[in-house]
Amino acid sequence: MYTAHASLLETREAGSMAEKTELALDRAQVKKAVQALQAFLKTKSTPDSLFLDDTQPISLLFTLWKVPKVAQTIRIPLPHGQRTDTDEVCLFTRDEPNMTSEQTQRFYKKLLEVKEVKNVTEIIPYKVLKTEYKPYEAKRRLLGNFDMFISDDRIRRLLPSHIGKHFYERKKEPLCVNLQSKHLARDIQRVIQGTNLKVNNKGCCCTARVAHSGMTVDEVTENIEATVQTVVAKMRMKGPVIKLIHLKSQSSVALPIYTSDLSHYEMLHSKAKSPKTPKKKGAKKQKKNKTEDKQQTDVTTEGEKKVEEEDEEEIPQLVPIATPSKKPKLETPSKKKQKQLEKAPKSAAAKKGKKSPSKVTGGKAGKTKRKVPKVK
Repeated sequence: MYTAHASLLETREAGSMAEKTELALDRAQVKKAVQALQAFLKTKSTPDSLFLDDTQPISLLFTLWKVPKVAQTIRIPLPHGQRTDTDEVCLFTRDEPNMTSEQTQRFYKKLLEVKEVKNVTEIIPYKVLKTEYKPYEAKRRLLGNFDMFISDDRIRRLLPSHIGKHFYERKKEPLCVNLQSKHLARDIQRVIQGTNLKVNNKGCCCTARVAHSGMTVDEVTENIEATVQTVVAKMRMKGPVIKLIHLKSQSSVALPIYTSDLSHYEMLHSKAKSPKTPKKKGAKKQKKNKTEDKQQTDVTTEGEKKVEEEDEEEIPQLVPIATPSKKPKLETPSKKKQKQLEKAPKSAAAKKGKKSPSKVTGGKAGKTKRKVPKVK
């Protein structure tokens, strides 16, 4: 299953590469641009720079048709080295077990001598990087002392937290190398003399260093052609990718060497519109089907409602039957109880109630006789 999946991916990549490798540069136009740029750089050079062999980098500026959805880093091997022999390269290595930092430096120096690697100028173990280059000033000094940094791929995930953001801002972040490779000299040479193109998903422009001002016109043109072909082949975008290509240096104007036709623009619009046209008919059919379904559902719901209403009318409602409440019989007091009630003393309120009508009528019964004591 894995081999089948891998073969499918390879065929897809090959097909996409075949579609994208149609971009063809005008070699004469590229040569004219290189000659004009080198002539401009010679006029800007000073006697001191010629004496010190100070060369300026030459870069390609790519303008894409669309902003990429995903960021990508493309490694580009060049037929001619784009760095001079005076460029200083620093190598970050891992800490070997049961060895001090000095012993690891000696170990990797011997390894590079055996593999005949001559481009590396200094080796820094990971422990030394953590301790000696921890301060901010030490990191800035390390960044300015070297032109390029490479690292062992076994410690590549540990470096960003120790080197800082300034390495990435100046585009000098370490490139990974497999130090256990059998062809170590070839791999390091490819990494040092090759170039990288960082495709960002925040814009449609990206640059890649291709050559320097000390190279010949033919060498620069060959590097440009190789760079363009690899970028077009490895870009993770469908259809036409590159819109414009310019050649420039740090202090010069961008010289155009490639401009895409408007046919690419028409292709993009046709591809954007083509998938929508068949969907409209299908959408109309789907809308019709949806309306019919809605009508059917409405009819069914209305029929169900009617049936429910009929069912509700047929079923009588159950009402509880109220039982007649029996009035309690008044108990007639017996003769003995009546006599007791008559003999019982009346309350003060009852007496007052009886006295009140006598006062109103003014009868003699209400008057009381004063007793006068007798005198003997």
